[in-house]
Amino acid sequence: MSHPQAIAKSSDTFLTLLPSMANRHGLITGATGTGKTITLQKLIESFSSIGVPCVVSDIKGDLSGIASIGGNNPKVSERLSLMGLEADYTQFPVTFWDVWGENGHPVRTTISDMGPLLLSRLLGLNETQSGVLNLTFKVADDEGLALLDLKDLRSMIQNIGERAKELSLNYGNVSSASIGAIQRALLSLESQGADMLFGEPMLNIHDLIQTVEGKGVINLLDATKLINTPKLYASLLLWMLSELFEALPEAGDTKAPKLLFFFDEAHLLFNDAPDILVEKIEQVVRLIRSKGVGIYFITQHPNDIPEKVAAQLGNRIAHALRAFTPKDQQALRAAADTMRDNETLDERTALMELGVGEALISFLDEKGIPGITRRALIIPPFSHIGPISTELRQELMKTSIVGDAYNQRVDSESAYEYLTQRREEDAVQKAEDERLKAERKVERETPRGRESPAEALAKSAARAIGSQLGRAIIRGILGSIFKK
Repeated sequence: MSHPQAIAKSSDTFLTLLPSMANRHGLITGATGTGKTITLQKLIESFSSIGVPCVVSDIKGDLSGIASIGGNNPKVSERLSLMGLEADYTQFPVTFWDVWGENGHPVRTTISDMGPLLLSRLLGLNETQSGVLNLTFKVADDEGLALLDLKDLRSMIQNIGERAKELSLNYGNVSSASIGAIQRALLSLESQGADMLFGEPMLNIHDLIQTVEGKGVINLLDATKLINTPKLYASLLLWMLSELFEALPEAGDTKAPKLLFFFDEAHLLFNDAPDILVEKIEQVVRLIRSKGVGIYFITQHPNDIPEKVAAQLGNRIAHALRAFTPKDQQALRAAADTMRDNETLDERTALMELGVGEALISFLDEKGIPGITRRALIIPPFSHIGPISTELRQELMKTSIVGDAYNQRVDSESAYEYLTQRREEDAVQKAEDERLKAERKVERETPRGRESPAEALAKSAARAIGSQLGRAIIRGILGSIFKK
């Protein structure tokens, strides 16, 4: 369980990542096409082989090959021969996940669990609008209304707008402009298919921490479609990480991590992120290693990671960088200067000369001290390199350890149903109030002792009829007298 994992080879020396230091986090950098994905696959299968589950997003679909046995790859055979290694091809247990349920089991959270901080960033709200969203969550909580999906949140926002004057006494002023902006943002989010992310059953975070026949299960989140909505991608991964932080107990120092979490395209986590969110991420990264979780960021430039977060990433793998622009040159210097210096190696020059599958590596030793930077070749994965077929993916999903627990969406009674019913009841009550008001108005306009118009008309008609009849009778009597 605690055997060092050989990741690369420098001359005659294997560079190993100690399982006991793997939860001290790490960083994998390099330009496009330099071998980051292969390195990522090697890291994942190495730790899966010793029983450590992993969570990783599959941006291009290439990582799905880890579920299939390797072999029949000339480049892999050539690299193994060059390094003097024998092939030990195998495959690893994989659970496929997909927000849209197409290439994996549906992964969902609820509006309440996502929380106002991540939702504000996801919706692109300003400070005032974020304040209204926070107020919405507070009112829903105070009134016992469950916010599970987007229709719940839309109904709750509408309700807040309708009750703005009433709520202002206890919660502060609510701007109608902010209500409108949030509703428009929700409609835009829904048009991107984000409604599939919110609802039940929600992902049980413990389903990510499982083993099969001694190997850690690799949870592969299909992000080929998700990456087109970067904020949604980043919010989902941050939510999963925060759930792990909340759910797992303190573990202290362990011989191996309970879980390794890999953030591919890590720059998307921090782009346009408000300071409060960056501080939250920094706090989680700092504290979650005590719960046995290691976090690895994968990105092109080291500068993509905020300084306070980067300072906690002890294990470093740097693939080749390009220095065509001033920004690239700055990234190159940062990558070289943040690794432990090797007096016999010019790190800056090496970073521009590295070939595909070659990297500068510095892993933590048993005391947690960064090792001297070495130039090395990454050991190729023993699982299949590249995507698997759709047929194999579907077959693996059918035999997945989570079964069909998430396949059927559930629409529980929540804020939408309650508020809709209350709105209908209010409409009925309003109609009844209007009817009673109209009746009272008629009564007020009719003074006591006076005839109503209807009564006067009836009496007038009766008098007219009576007068005509009387005259006819009198004429008849007088006429008969005079005739006599």
